[in-house]
Amino acid sequence: MDDEKGKFLVNLARSAVQYFLEHGKLMEPPKSEWLLIKSGVFVSIYEFPNKDLRGCIGYPLPVLALGEALVKAAVAAAVDDPRFPPLEKHELKKVVFEVSVLTQPVEIRTDRRKELPNVIKVGEDGLIIESPHGSGLLLPQVPIEFGWDAEEFLSNLCIKAGLNPTYWVYGEMRLFRFGAEIFAETSPEGDVKRVSLSEKKC
Repeated sequence: MDDEKGKFLVNLARSAVQYFLEHGKLMEPPKSEWLLIKSGVFVSIYEFPNKDLRGCIGYPLPVLALGEALVKAAVAAAVDDPRFPPLEKHELKKVVFEVSVLTQPVEIRTDRRKELPNVIKVGEDGLIIESPHGSGLLLPQVPIEFGWDAEEFLSNLCIKAGLNPTYWVYGEMRLFRFGAEIFAETSPEGDVKRVSLSEKKC
């Protein structure tokens, strides 16, 4: 995905939230051909400038057209994330939007669970865990933001799913990896740039 499309998606996420807060309903997504392709996508909203998370919701699987998924994810991140109170209109000038367009998840298979950290690529892989007791997802940027190594990434993925931190070693589960192209505002309503996870490591 080129940078112009990434910029368009971030601006669309902000516009979708503003429209919802003003009109109380979802906006119709644009009908451009590339926005009709099904894709997984997440929208994250951060307070500016401290970068504290304000909301994050999305679609891990390509079940909806990108434009539709983005509009729904943006509004849900703003008003339906159970971890935070609904975003109010006056807050729009105090937050930045980040969009992650996901690749198709691929299952990670191994017979030796303790070697899983060796096959996880921190800074490239997002992870999804599915188990009979809960499921969870962490985007590729999360371990970079918190300074986790691969083992900590797996443990926190389990916690996100409501599981014991060591569940990845012994529990019944399926584990998937996915990649993401990430674009974010540099300031509220400001320039949009591609996010390099290698730069976040510095």
